[in-house]
Amino acid sequence: MKQKFFSNLILVLVLNVIIKPIYILGIDAEVLKITELNNPGSYGTYFSLLNLTFIFNILLDIGINNFNTKNIAQNNQLFQKHFSKIFTLKLSLSFLYLFVLVIAGYLFDFSYKEMKWLILIGFNQVLVAIILYLRSNLSALLLFKRDGILSVVDRLILILFCGYFLWAKSNHELITIDFFIYSQTFAYMSTIIVGLVFLLKYSSIPKLHWDRLFFNLIIKKSFPYALLVFLMSIYYYSDVIMVEQITNNIEAVNYAHGYRFFLAFNMLGYLFAGLLLPIFSKLIKDKDNVVPVSWLSFKLIFLLSAIIGVSIWIYKSDILSWRYGIVNYELDHSSETFGWLMVSFIAVSCNYIFGTLLTANENLKSLNILAIFGIIINISLNLILIPKSGSVGAAFASACTQFFVLIIQIFLCFRYFEFKFHLKSTLQITSAIITFLLGAISLSIYSNLEWQYNFIFTLMLGFLIGLIHNIFNRKELFHLLKTSKS
Repeated sequence: MKQKFFSNLILVLVLNVIIKPIYILGIDAEVLKITELNNPGSYGTYFSLLNLTFIFNILLDIGINNFNTKNIAQNNQLFQKHFSKIFTLKLSLSFLYLFVLVIAGYLFDFSYKEMKWLILIGFNQVLVAIILYLRSNLSALLLFKRDGILSVVDRLILILFCGYFLWAKSNHELITIDFFIYSQTFAYMSTIIVGLVFLLKYSSIPKLHWDRLFFNLIIKKSFPYALLVFLMSIYYYSDVIMVEQITNNIEAVNYAHGYRFFLAFNMLGYLFAGLLLPIFSKLIKDKDNVVPVSWLSFKLIFLLSAIIGVSIWIYKSDILSWRYGIVNYELDHSSETFGWLMVSFIAVSCNYIFGTLLTANENLKSLNILAIFGIIINISLNLILIPKSGSVGAAFASACTQFFVLIIQIFLCFRYFEFKFHLKSTLQITSAIITFLLGAISLSIYSNLEWQYNFIFTLMLGFLIGLIHNIFNRKELFHLLKTSKS
């Protein structure tokens, strides 16, 4: 499978680069814009509740997906045996998850409307968890094309459904947070049906199959993964909750303006992680060298994220003004938040590579300890910075936390995988970054073109520099990425 990883990576990237940004920056952002015009602060409340459901998402999974991907990738014959049992376990965990959300809503003293939204969003997260479980099986079976298609089905449905009411219909009074939540429910249910169809060739429709001993075994093996995901969720999603609780829901909207773009581009690293986990798992099992794949993945994702992050930083105010029509103080405040979120994006993208490698190698104790330090740093910075700077302080705290985690993860990889410092490769990537920075800044200063053209030319410049420095090298990728099964 010399070329399988690359060909499927291209397919997945193309599907996601086309579909997900259209949804996030088109549908989701337009809903934000319209709901804020009709009911200021409503999207901020929704966004805060959404992030609260993310923190408790671990109860829907307890590390099962990562465990399942790794286990099935190494032992394909276990898929039929485990499919219905794990499906039953995940349904059982869904009831626990919704119960915990209700308790959390009570402790936060949410209003009736907030509690209603919390439960509906939580139910949608249950549906998402089922989709992710189906995708974990597709990925473990190395069915990357089907996994890639399933990763965008829900967004495609939302684009078509919500897009009709956003653009084909002129009555924007229909566009409310409730409408948006119910639309997601419809899209997720449809996606689950598609995912089950994709897996029919390899297993029958899952049935309820209660196996207490099996569940105990899975939970015991999955617990370290669950703890890691829970700890990471705290410092990933607590920012906007703290912004909304410490300041107000309008300030949470300022955070959401830039976060929409962060989320759209963040899927690049997430997709790398989804593809690399089963491949790292097989390489480790076969005692093959993981360093070439790791280094190549890092070079690609680091340069890609740097190109995107720097380009957006330079034109952050123009981008937000163009998309949301905001001006004056709100624009300045949101753009500063946006800028720091994109700095955080660079670190998060690289974390997907090294975190996935350490997860595949089951270095979970080290990752959990690192996550605890990440929480301490993130919450401490948020408590200091949010009262003074609002959403800007939260975004800066996020960037500091993510770069701290990245540095320690790289150190751990040097420790566990005998990584060595390669001067030539380091100079290669450093030269590419410096050249791009100088070119991007010069273009923004000396070009008389509209910012949209400068932004596009800046992105093109980055990719051209990547080709010149031989970082985007297809032959090298074909040569290095091998697995034992086609």
